[in-house]
Amino acid sequence: MSSNYINKVAIVGAGGRSGGPMATELLKTGRHTVTAITRHDSTAALPPGIKTTKVNYDDPATLVAALQGQDALIITMNTQAPPDTQSKLLRAAAEAGVPWVLPNEWSPDTTNPGLCQDVFIFAKAGAVREEIRELGVSSYLAVTTGFWYEWSLAIPDAFGFDFAKKTVTLFDEGETRMDISTWPQVGRAVAALLSLPIKAEGGEACLDHYRDGNVYVSSFCVSQREMLASVLRVTGDKESDWTIKKEKAVERFEAAREAMQKGDRSAFARWMYTRVFYPDGSGEFGKSKGLANGALKLPAESIDEATKAAMERARTNPYA
Repeated sequence: MSSNYINKVAIVGAGGRSGGPMATELLKTGRHTVTAITRHDSTAALPPGIKTTKVNYDDPATLVAALQGQDALIITMNTQAPPDTQSKLLRAAAEAGVPWVLPNEWSPDTTNPGLCQDVFIFAKAGAVREEIRELGVSSYLAVTTGFWYEWSLAIPDAFGFDFAKKTVTLFDEGETRMDISTWPQVGRAVAALLSLPIKAEGGEACLDHYRDGNVYVSSFCVSQREMLASVLRVTGDKESDWTIKKEKAVERFEAAREAMQKGDRSAFARWMYTRVFYPDGSGEFGKSKGLANGALKLPAESIDEATKAAMERARTNPYA
């Protein structure tokens, strides 16, 4: 890089739920050239103003060529993507000499031993970070956001809210708090992070401070009870208009795990989400690790506005 700032950013998944806001916010800064790395047969809609480079994941040379000259690579992808996809990107980034990589984290705290022990999908992130270190070329910035609020609140198996039936299942007493983020906040966090100087200038935050570490951001730290209070404010309902059930978090998690072992793939969301609601502080990473919200100058958000967005998704298509 010819300056103390990142200029050229490549992003995988720029047309996705989290990748789209990242690309949009990066373009808004006016200081980044953003290139979407897409499959050769992709028809995904992309934010206006973004460049596009098509690749073939079965031909590593196309990945290396696409990443030549890039200052940073952002990886966002579905958990159902082929398991070696991210590794192919990391190896190509190393061969192309990309200095910074933001791996496919965007999740609860994947450095938490309890979460990683109980939920294999969180444990995989540690192996990805280790692969980046072993390749020895790129530095990583692992952005920890918690679950996505608009996505998760809209899905009954996630946070326990069924808006169509006006039913909520509280895990334990519904008072365990967790850090979670909205998609716009994730986009702002990435754009702010990659707009920092690499080396410190005048005592301000810099990328070197976060090099090869996790960057913790969130929109809210809330419990199910606080989510319900927001839902009631948004709808004008009374609590008595809702059916409130309770289920022990540990029992819910174990039941979902047993269902998965018997082949019930629909139990995956119940299993993954419920573990973060254990009352062991694993979901409240801001309290244990600290947040970068201040250093990145992220705005405070309205949880009620985010709840409205989630309810609209639940009304139309929560999986879209």
